[in-house]
Amino acid sequence: MPFVNKPRPYKKEYQQQLARGESEADARRKRENARDLYDREGIDRKGKDIDHKRPLSKGGSTSKSNLQLKTASANRSFSRNSDHTVKKNKPK
Repeated sequence: MPFVNKPRPYKKEYQQQLARGESEADARRKRENARDLYDREGIDRKGKDIDHKRPLSKGGSTSKSNLQLKTASANRSFSRNSDHTVKKNKPK
């Protein structure tokens, strides 16, 4: 969830992550596995992000069927209203 008009509650997010039984090392390992998958296949991902069709936080996996390459701006942006608030918490 993007925090446009208020600071991001990092402590709260960390506590929620621990409550789910996850650690940052687990999340990092999942991201590294996704990058390694593309690297092993020889796919050039320079300047691109690996997007998970179904987010890892919502039960998605790092299997090839759940991954796609997107530009950084497309992967990190959200639809906005005219007052710059987020329309919905779903990337463009």
